[in-house]
This record gives sequence, C-alpha cells and structure tokens, in this order.
Amino acid sequence: MPKPVIPSANNASSEVDVLRRQVEALTAENEHLKLLVAKYRRLHFGQKAESQAQLGQLDLALAYEPLVIEVAGSAKPSPAADDPAVEKRSRKRKSFPETLPRETVTHTPDATCCPDCGGRFKPLGEDVSEMLEYVPASFKVIRHVRPKLACTQCDHIAQAEAPSRPIPRGIAGPALLAHMLVGKFCDHLPLYRQSAIYARSGVGLDRALLAEWVGHCHELLSPLTEAIRRYVLSGPKVHADDTPLPVLSPGKGRTRTARLWTYVRDDRPAGSADPPAVWFAYSEDRKGHHPREHLTSFRGVLQADAYAGFNALYETGGILEAACWAHVRRKFVDVYRASGSPIAAETIARIATLYGIEARIRGQMPEERRAVRQAEARPRLHALRDWLEAQNQRVSRKSGIADAIGYALNQWSALLRYTTDGRIEIDNNAAERALRSVALGRKNYLFGGSDVGGERAASMYCLIGSAKLNGIDPEAYLRTVLSTIAEHPINRIDELLPWNLYPAQAADLQKAA
Repeated sequence: MPKPVIPSANNASSEVDVLRRQVEALTAENEHLKLLVAKYRRLHFGQKAESQAQLGQLDLALAYEPLVIEVAGSAKPSPAADDPAVEKRSRKRKSFPETLPRETVTHTPDATCCPDCGGRFKPLGEDVSEMLEYVPASFKVIRHVRPKLACTQCDHIAQAEAPSRPIPRGIAGPALLAHMLVGKFCDHLPLYRQSAIYARSGVGLDRALLAEWVGHCHELLSPLTEAIRRYVLSGPKVHADDTPLPVLSPGKGRTRTARLWTYVRDDRPAGSADPPAVWFAYSEDRKGHHPREHLTSFRGVLQADAYAGFNALYETGGILEAACWAHVRRKFVDVYRASGSPIAAETIARIATLYGIEARIRGQMPEERRAVRQAEARPRLHALRDWLEAQNQRVSRKSGIADAIGYALNQWSALLRYTTDGRIEIDNNAAERALRSVALGRKNYLFGGSDVGGERAASMYCLIGSAKLNGIDPEAYLRTVLSTIAEHPINRIDELLPWNLYPAQAADLQKAA
C-alpha cells in the first residue's frame, strides 16, 4: 500500500504566503472599490459640504490618542434652548427694503361714534403692519414715433434719427434681452421653459428665436467680455479650474464632453481694493494646449488643482504654481467616509487648524498674512508632512489612504507656497464657486447645442459672474449695457465694466468684505 504524500514544511509555508498575498491584494482592491462607491454616492446623493460635524470625528474610536484641536474663535457657548432672548431673536423678522414701492390701505372702524355713549371719536394713534405682495411681471410695447416735418418754402423734410436697438431690426428691447439672459445663465431656466412662461402672458416667442437673440447679444457684448479677460489676466494671481459641458455631436445622435474654463481674479481676502472679476473660456476638449493659449499673456501666481495640462505653464518660469488644500482635504474626506480611516480623520483635523488660521487673517494685508502663516502655519505643515511620510510607510500601496497621502506629498511644494506669499489663498475655492452656476445650469439644460453655443455660454457666464462678484444685480447691469453699448466708443469700453458702471455698489461690497 503506497504511503500518503505529506507536504513539506517549506511547501506549506510557501502556499500560506501565496494565500496571504492574495488576501492582502483582495482586501486592498475591496477598499479601493468601496472608496469609488463612496465617491459616486456622494457626487449623486450626498451633501457637498465637508464640515467637521458631518464627519463625526468626535465619535471615532481611534487606535491611538487622536490630536485634540481647538480652532481659534470656533468654540462659542450655545445659549439655552428655553432662553426667552433666543426665542425673541428667532421670531424677529427682517424689514422690507426701503426701495420697494409702498401702497397704503387704511382700515377704519365701521361705527362713526362710540357705541357705548354716542360720543365722537378722536385720533389716538395707529397700528401699522406690512405684508409683502407680488406684482406679476408683464410685457409692454413701446411705440417709437418719428414725425416727418416738411418745410413750407422748399422741399426739405426733417425727421429724427431712429433710436438704436440692441439687435438691428429686432423686436426685443434691452430689458427683455437682459431678463432672458439672466433667466438662462443665472436662474438656470432653459429657453424652452422661458418660451412657455412668456406664452402664458399671451406673447409667443419661439425657442429658436430666443436662441437667435442669445447669439446677437454674444456678438454685441464680445468687446466687453474681451475687456474682462484683459483685466483678469493683468492681475498678480489667478484662480483656474474647469468643468465638463456636454455638447451635441452633429450626426452622431449623442453628446461629447467639452469644457468650460474659469479664471478668477479676486484679491479681496488679501486686503486689495481691486474689483473681482471672472472670465470664462470654452474648448471642445480638455487638452493642455487650451489653458496654455488662455494664459499666454499672464505672468504671476496660478492657483489650480494638479491638472497635468498646467505643467507646461510652470516650466517657463513666468508662472508660479500654487496648489489647493481643499482638493487634498477632499481626498481624505472620501477615504474617511468609505472606511472610517483614523489616519484620514487625523489629517482632516490637522488641516482644520490651517483653515482656522486663515479665518483670522482674512482681509488683512499680504505682509501681515505672510508673517502669521510663517509663524503659525508653516511649523504645523512641516509636522504634517513628517507625520504623513511616517503613515505612508505603514499603509498598503493599493489603498485609498495611500493615494490620498501620495497626492499631498507629490504636491507639497505647491501646497506650501501660500505660506511664502500673502496674496495667495490656501485653496482654489474662488474658482470652484465661479463654476457653481455652470453646474446648476447644466442640471437643467443638460447639454449645449453646439460649440458656438458653448462660446455664447462662456461669454454670458463671464458678464453675469463678474457682476455678481461685485454685488451688482446682473439683470440691471445687462439692461444698462445693452441699452448703450451699440453706440458706445470701442476705445472706452472699460467704462462699461460692472465696477465702473455701478461704482457705488462695488464700493459697498468692498467695504463689507
């Protein structure tokens, strides 16, 4: 009878090692897939805010003693829920703006004399309360009449010149065009919805006609868009980002992904009195030569994410790279939400201290901001890097936390640059805020009709976004510009920039900032 083959100790050990490696690989892959699922769930269903309270860091059971962090100015005593002062404050209503028209309705008692004794009434005072009412928008037709006058002694005929129109021989006035543009590019109402709204008022304006009006406005306002581009790129620092824009692909029955690029000039957090502005550009794809073309004339600090298309700009030496700590934090937030990693939680807490420093110095002059960052933020950043490098040796190379740590360490020089220059911000949120209106509009109109439509959208987002950054009503601004730009000298186009056309509103916003 043959003897059974007993595996040797070496063979058994090798098989165990193989199985262990397979388990480790499968575990890493599982964590990676869980991270991807968490990201997609957050993008589609989750809240966008990434506050400390949402992360639930105080409830973490960490394997080691976590870093205790107190952000200056963040801890405030909460009043008691039954405090009458709190209840009174919560019930207080804001007064209506004084600019709103008032209509007074007086309610007098039905009786003209006292029902008890028959005596006459005399004024004793009055109680006044206000109620906000809505007057539906309406259309009106303006008839331009130009009488012809003939001379009684010769054949001379006199007549006033026809007033200019935003669209030659068009039926739309400046106010209607401004309302339509703000409805689509600020209030996110697609043109077909606006057409239906106008039809309820008895005015039939086809969607194709509205689209044609958008094209005419784009051509008319293009010199002003170019003026904003020059102003934005003449600053010492620019925030840059991009977002996808689905565009119809002719003849294929589907959409392709184009891009809208945003470039923001906003130095108010560094105490600058220069007005903020945003310029948008459209491209049919995301190739790196587009931002290089956009920023050909720019020299200064470019604050952006780690998109590889920007790398060629930094190689010239005329543009300095400043990275975004919000992008770094977001990667650790994704890891924490997917796996509850204590390393991710600790990193998020350390980054919170950096933002606490920024909150205290917002609006101060660049040299003051730089001094505080050098004294307080830079030592914390050096400690954070040492800690991340140590944790990087412990985690699996294929895990999500390793990707997050690697992203931060690879961008470290650019992430540290904000501590050396008080004009630079800690993150690129200025550009992301500018793209928020695009993201909201994209959910409603879904896609652009063509590349031409993308260029028109970029132009309108530029003008409306710059007006909003300066605290100016974009509809009032466009209404004024469309009324005057056709006859305005092209060499004085800067007079129509939002902060020049409405200097009082821009100054008020600057004081508030």
